[in-house]
Amino acid sequence: MANQAEVYFSPMRLAEGQTLASKLEKLCRRAGIETIDFERQFVAIKTHFGEDGNLAYLRPQYARVVVDLIKSLGGRPYLTDCSTLYPGRRKDALEHIELAYEHGFSPFSTNCQIIIGDGINGSDEQLVPIQGGQYVQEAKIGRAIMDADVFVSLSHFKGHIETGFGGALKNTGMGSGSRAGKQEMHASTGPKIREDACNNCQRCAKACASGAISYPDRHAQIDPEKCIECGHCITACKYDAIVTGWDEATGLLNAKIAEYAKAVLDGRPSFHISLAIDISPFCDCWAANDMPIVPDIGFFASFDPLALDQACADAVNAMPPNVGSLLDEAMQRHREGHGADLGHVDYAKILSPHSAMDEGLSHGEKIGLGTRDYRLIEVA
Repeated sequence: MANQAEVYFSPMRLAEGQTLASKLEKLCRRAGIETIDFERQFVAIKTHFGEDGNLAYLRPQYARVVVDLIKSLGGRPYLTDCSTLYPGRRKDALEHIELAYEHGFSPFSTNCQIIIGDGINGSDEQLVPIQGGQYVQEAKIGRAIMDADVFVSLSHFKGHIETGFGGALKNTGMGSGSRAGKQEMHASTGPKIREDACNNCQRCAKACASGAISYPDRHAQIDPEKCIECGHCITACKYDAIVTGWDEATGLLNAKIAEYAKAVLDGRPSFHISLAIDISPFCDCWAANDMPIVPDIGFFASFDPLALDQACADAVNAMPPNVGSLLDEAMQRHREGHGADLGHVDYAKILSPHSAMDEGLSHGEKIGLGTRDYRLIEVA
C-alpha cells in the first residue's frame, strides 16, 4: 500500500564479524537517517537516563552509536531529557545529570554533551502551538529540545502502567514536556498542597503569575478559581510540598501525549529508534525493574513514530511470555477467565487493564502525526 510507513527491524542474532553496535548503525543507515541534512545542525537525541534504582534503561553504548553516526554526517548532537513531575533524582537538572553520569551517560562515554531540556528547575520551556490539537492548544516543551534543528528519539520499548507500552510516542511527547507540560498531560485538575511538607518559604507564591497562592495558616493554599494549572509552583517548591493530582483518564492522557509529540516534531526533520530489549513490565521512570516480560526482540527504526510503536507492540505481542514473569502470571489468570481460545491478546492490557495505547496511536493518526499501517523490512 502506498500510504504504508516503512519500519526497519534488526534481530539480536549476530553474523560473524558483527556486533550489536554495528547492527544498530547499519539499521539506522538502511532506515534512511543519512537522507537528513545534519551538516552543522544541532541534533537533540531524546532518550531516558533511567530512574535511580532502575537497571532496565538503555546502555549508554547504544547512545554512543547514534551520536557517532550523526557526527559522521556532520551533525552536532547532544543527549537530552526533561525534568520529572514527581519527586526524585530527576526533578532538577543538577541531580538529573549526576544520575545520568552514575548510569554511565557522560561526555566521555557517549561522545557528546548532556543537556537537560527544560533547564535547572524544569521551568525553561517554549510554548509551541499544536496544529490540529483537540485537547491542548500550546504545548510546554523544554527549550533546549525546541532549539534543536533535528530531533531524534532513542527509546527503550517497555511496558507502562498508563500508556500500555512506552516507546517513541511517550519518549517524544511526555518526555519532552517541561514540568508544567507534564502537569498538563497528567491532570485535569490543578496542583495540590501537602500541608505537612510545606515550610512557609513562599517561593511558590512568587512563582505564581495568577496570584492564586496565599498563606493564611502558615502553609500554602491554592485558590482553584485563580489557578491556571501552569505547574510553575511545583517547579518552585524545594520541599516537594506541591504535587499534581495525577487524575487524568488514561485515554485522554495518551491523546495529550500524541499532541505534545506533534508539537515537538512539526516543522523539522526527525528520526525514531526503538530498542525492544530488556522489556520490563513498567517504565524506566520506576525506581526498580522486574524481570523482562518477553525475550529480547531487536532494534527498530523509522521516520514514523506511530508505525514504529505499532510495529514494536506487534512484535512483543507475538512473543511467548518469559516463564515466571509478571506477564506470565497475568496470562495464567487471563486463561483461567477466558479459557484456552484466547484469540488476539494485547499484553499491555493484560498487564495494565486501564492502559490506553490504542487511544494515543489513533489520536496521533487523527491529527496527522503518522500512520499505524506499516511495512516491516528486516535488516540482517
